[in-house]
Amino acid sequence: MKNNHWYAMYVKMHHEKKTAEKLYNMGIKNFLPLQERIKQWSDRKKKVKEVIIPMMIFINTDEKTRIEILKSIPSINGIMIDRATHKPAIIRDEEMERFMFMLDYSENAVRFTSEPLKPGEKVEVIKGPLCGLKGELIDIEGKSQVSVRLNMLGCAMVEMPAGYLKKIEN
Repeated sequence: MKNNHWYAMYVKMHHEKKTAEKLYNMGIKNFLPLQERIKQWSDRKKKVKEVIIPMMIFINTDEKTRIEILKSIPSINGIMIDRATHKPAIIRDEEMERFMFMLDYSENAVRFTSEPLKPGEKVEVIKGPLCGLKGELIDIEGKSQVSVRLNMLGCAMVEMPAGYLKKIEN
């Protein structure tokens, strides 16, 4: 049986969507964090899907296939390395599931930051489309934000009314 893990792979600038399509055509499970936005030009508005984490794509595969991907797709130019072990960083399934859930169901824009944030209170969303999501409460400039921490990358954050949250015990 294959031992699949989530890996964060570095991609050449502006090649994220094409790389995701290549991986899909190869039958490799991947995730490219995209968010729909309305972009304003002087003469028109248009809905576009923007990459949330530039130059990065997540793949779910085994070690052998991961190495083959690095060799066979020129737009992929590296993999995130765990600083402690000096091996490819493995992102836990639970972290990826929470991150994907947040992107899929959030009505507000999700921001991604690699700034170190102090761990806050553990909370669960009890109302709205993100109901059931667990994360940390962060207060930035007086606004309640829920953050989902991806240990190797940083945090994905979305603004949320405080009434949608309840504190949970660790």
